[in-house]
Amino acid sequence: MTVASDIHNPQSAIHILGIRHHGPGSARSVRHALEALQPDAILVEGPPDAEDVLPLLAHSAMQPPVALLVYEAEPPKGESEQRPRKSVFYPFAVFSPEWQALHFGLTRNIPVHFMDLPQAHQLVLPEPDDRRPLTTDNSTLISNLQPPASDIRHDPLKWLAEAAGYSDGERWWERMVEQRRDGTDLFAAILEAMVALRAEADAQAPPAPAEQLREAYMRQTIRAAQREGFECIAVVCGAWHAPALADMPPAQSDAGLLKGLPKIKVQTTWTPWTYGRLSWASGYGAGIGSPGWYHHLWQTGEAGLTSTQAAIAWMTRVARLLRGADLDASSASVIEAVRLAEALAALRGHPLPGLDELTEATLTVLCFGDSAPLRLIHDQLIVSETLGHVPDDAPTPPLAQDVAREQKRLRLPPEATQRLLDLDLRKPNDLDRSHLLHRLDLLGVPWGKAERAAGKSGTFHEVWRLQWQPEFAVALIEAGVWGNSVYGAATARAREAADRSLDLPALTHLMDRALWADLPDAVAHLMDRLQAQTALASDVSHLMDALPPLANILRYGNVRQTDASMVSHVVDGLVARICIGLPGACASLNDEAAVAMVERVIATNGAIVLLQNDEHVAAWQTALRQMTDMQGQHGLVAGRCCRLLLDAGVFVSDEASRRMGLALSTAVDPPHAAAWVEGFLKGSGLLLLHDEALWQVLDEWVMALAGETFTALLPLLRRTFSTFAAPERRQMGERVKHGVSHPTIRAAVSTDFDVARAEAVLPLVVQLLGMTKDE
Repeated sequence: MTVASDIHNPQSAIHILGIRHHGPGSARSVRHALEALQPDAILVEGPPDAEDVLPLLAHSAMQPPVALLVYEAEPPKGESEQRPRKSVFYPFAVFSPEWQALHFGLTRNIPVHFMDLPQAHQLVLPEPDDRRPLTTDNSTLISNLQPPASDIRHDPLKWLAEAAGYSDGERWWERMVEQRRDGTDLFAAILEAMVALRAEADAQAPPAPAEQLREAYMRQTIRAAQREGFECIAVVCGAWHAPALADMPPAQSDAGLLKGLPKIKVQTTWTPWTYGRLSWASGYGAGIGSPGWYHHLWQTGEAGLTSTQAAIAWMTRVARLLRGADLDASSASVIEAVRLAEALAALRGHPLPGLDELTEATLTVLCFGDSAPLRLIHDQLIVSETLGHVPDDAPTPPLAQDVAREQKRLRLPPEATQRLLDLDLRKPNDLDRSHLLHRLDLLGVPWGKAERAAGKSGTFHEVWRLQWQPEFAVALIEAGVWGNSVYGAATARAREAADRSLDLPALTHLMDRALWADLPDAVAHLMDRLQAQTALASDVSHLMDALPPLANILRYGNVRQTDASMVSHVVDGLVARICIGLPGACASLNDEAAVAMVERVIATNGAIVLLQNDEHVAAWQTALRQMTDMQGQHGLVAGRCCRLLLDAGVFVSDEASRRMGLALSTAVDPPHAAAWVEGFLKGSGLLLLHDEALWQVLDEWVMALAGETFTALLPLLRRTFSTFAAPERRQMGERVKHGVSHPTIRAAVSTDFDVARAEAVLPLVVQLLGMTKDE
């Protein structure tokens, strides 16, 4: 059966409008063709699963870019309820031909239907590398969905562009199609070109099985529309599929191909989308390089602007953006840039300037040859991060509805662009915002990423970097298995994670997150798990890893208005067990284990100092002293323990010097001595600069090393000194350069006193101090 695609032939029953999925020229041509045809029905390449939500497209609150989201409603029997659900997006922009075709039909009460293979079948088809057997009539066909090796199928536009003398298929299509303002004869030319391309591709390799299934279903949909009595049917599909729909085989072959396809239950909704996700750089298979530019072409075309006016409008937007970034962009420069773009287009034989010419003119005139501002123009204008909006009455899972309510209540709307949010946890609204962001993070929806509050004092500041991603809609659907509200779902998710975790540090980290998210029910469950796991834990390193998060809870929990006292007895038990087991855990460590242990010792010391508990501090310092006196202790650990005791005031400078002298004596193996020095000095050279005794001991040890030994230890010493700040290293180098091995600063002392002059000052000193002469 052959169908016509000539829109000027009113006798043709079916009219194939082959398009590219996103482009203002294609969209405008489709609309003009539909206005000329006035069809009885419109069939569009898209998921028939979405028929129920299709009328929402014409809703006044629907603002593209948006996407149809089709997702697996429930997992098959026998599979986990918690596994990720399969889903697929169908994005639309205002300049998408499908959007214009659907909007045309819905606003004129013309029957509109999707005609692609339903996602209820596509989502369950095996992946290209999946070889699981299927028990359907067409299992031979769909058991191997590996696409055929055909360059033409991979990028058909490239072949047409090369034939026309272009090196880039994207630019050729934009020049020939997207910049058109009429396009009435476009579809016949597209069909003719695609027929030739597909004939060449079929000669190289047969169509992919998935492609065969999709096109068979499209043809069956066309036949069904004919049986319903529609006389004039407009079919809007990807240009590649146009030949397969214009020359249809017998219906029996398509029916046999589609018989017995596996199927799952799916649900569909609308979700906001962004132009950034519409670009090919996001990984979208049908993406375009410049959605923001295409939006501009559509707007100017709808406003009836000429090509020169469209170029001026674009350059005006570029200038406004540059001025907002404090860059020079005068009106005279805008006029000069437009003239340059038109001149470039004329030199290249183009009827009007395109994005390439406008970008080159921008670089030359407005950016003064500096390519750095072009990145800003690319991100904000050429691609753009415009976020669409869907009506409130669009079908939405309960969890997503609760998130939307919380966003509205907290005045925290989702935005596609990144922005910093500085929260003051002393304010109720900011505290609730923090709870929401932490709860969503627990649910696998990282809307915000916590950052360090640079320049902020106090513990009541939180800084978040927010950016809403369209994929979060799928994440919220998957998280719906935990509950219908953010609080309930986050609580259930935290409890489930606690039940599955057998690792003590992971439990304490989860406890920290649950407190930040203000989930008291989850915290109570976590406390039970922590107590049980702590009683069973015998690995001191795990106990040490678990302590810092709990210390943060005890120290800062009340800033977030949470009751953190419930973890205090767990912390008491952890500290006691760490102090008792630490010396044994540090025996016979190799170099790699010693490095890891030193990091744990430093973190544990910081946690205990943070707790400000005298009993904990005394027990910890006793353990550290025991570590410094242990025979056979790794030098790195012993040196760091000695340094911590010196910083805490337990060891005075003379004691630290004595211990360094013992560690660096000739009786000690040089590698052990070098490790001791690294542990003692790592991270700060100020101690060495200001303590003359330590400098002298280290200097004498280095000077006493034999040449071969010094060469062998040099990498260890360099590693230690590399951790010092540059000014510290410079001062040390100057000391060594001037030959001052142990500088001694002595004040000149004079014993000649003028007693009479000294006594004359005493009455004034007594008066200043408020004392009497007798005192």
